[in-house]
Parts: sequence; C-alpha cells; structure tokens
Amino acid sequence: MEKYPVFIAGGTGYIGKRLIMVLLDEGCDVTALVREQSIKKLPDGCKAVIGSPFDAASYVGTIPAESVFVHLVGVSHPGPKKKLLFYSVDLASLEVSVEAAKQARVKHFLYVSVAQHPTKVMADYQEARRQGEEAILASGLTSTFIRPWYVVGPGHYWPLLFQPVFKLLEVIPSTSVQAKALALVSLKQMLLTLKNTVINTPNGINTIVEVQDIKNSKPPSS
Repeated sequence: MEKYPVFIAGGTGYIGKRLIMVLLDEGCDVTALVREQSIKKLPDGCKAVIGSPFDAASYVGTIPAESVFVHLVGVSHPGPKKKLLFYSVDLASLEVSVEAAKQARVKHFLYVSVAQHPTKVMADYQEARRQGEEAILASGLTSTFIRPWYVVGPGHYWPLLFQPVFKLLEVIPSTSVQAKALALVSLKQMLLTLKNTVINTPNGINTIVEVQDIKNSKPPSS
C-alpha cells in the first residue's frame, strides 16, 4: 500500500509528537510545522519546517505534494474560561491550514475536531470546531474529521474517576445516546485511529469518525 507523505501542524503537542513517532515507526515520511524555539521537541527522524500556524505564506511552499495534512493545533487543556482562544487560536490556525493545504493541493486533510453532541459547558469549543469543519468542507478539500470528546492518557487521567458513572449513564435509556456520544477514549485508541486514517487514506471521499468509531479502532490487518 502506498504511503503518502505527511505534513503535521501541531506536531509538538500532546497528541502530535506521539503521532509523529507512530508514523515514523510505520515508515512514513513526516514533516512538521514548528516554531524555532520548539524544534527540539520534535522526534528524531521528523523533518522540521520553521513557520507560524497563523501565516500560510511561512510554510505553504514546504508542504510535500500529494501529502496528508494533519491539523492538530489547539489550546492546551481546553476549558470554558478559554472560550475566546478557541476562536483566536484553534479556529484561526485551522483556517490558515486550510488555505495552505488548498494552495499545496494536498491529497487529504485530517482534522481532529470534537464530538458534536450538544453540551452547555463546552459549547464554544464545539462551535469553534464546528466552524472549522465547515471551513474545510467549503474549501473542497477531501477530508476526515475525527471527533473525540476527551482523550485519556498521561497527565489526563482524572476523568477515569467518573468511569463507573459514565458506564451507568450508557445503559440508562434517557442518557444512553449522550453518554455514548461523549464517552472517553484512550490515547492509544486515538493514535491508532489517526494512524489508520493516514495509512489508509480515504480516496476522494469525506469521512467522519465519531467517538464509538475511535473506541472500536483496530490495528490494520497485515
């Protein structure tokens, strides 16, 4: 199976640096957009492009032809108090990535969005990501939206304290749909989903990967 080159915006973040290592282990050619002061955070073997996620001109010429563009830029530890940043950072950087990807004529655009089942506490976060999805669709880029709710992993284990409650809500008819739509996913499941999407790049179609799809991800058959 052909492996397309991968370009990652947000490669030094919580998911980004781990995804780079996974893809390098798969033999992928990976390039990451990075600020000069963060270049040492990239895993060995990853090509670095110094630029700004808010300035397409700073990196568009370095995006490999026929590549898979993975957008992972976003505010760390999102919470209700950061709602303005969801638009000025998350959405603004996504719009720049879309423009750069369109100019570079990438093969596929992979966006880590968020579960869209309505909530009150994180409504602005969901809205900013929804607008991001709309911007991608409007661009005409072939895309995959991956929609986790909360990714559990190192430094992010606290929601596991409430896992018994989540499980109970999933079996109660009145709360089952919302509980399943907003279920926790593990970092391992998330990385496997991202890897599968990159390795098995959908050819010419737009796809959406919901929480339950992430939880059901399986290693590609050899």
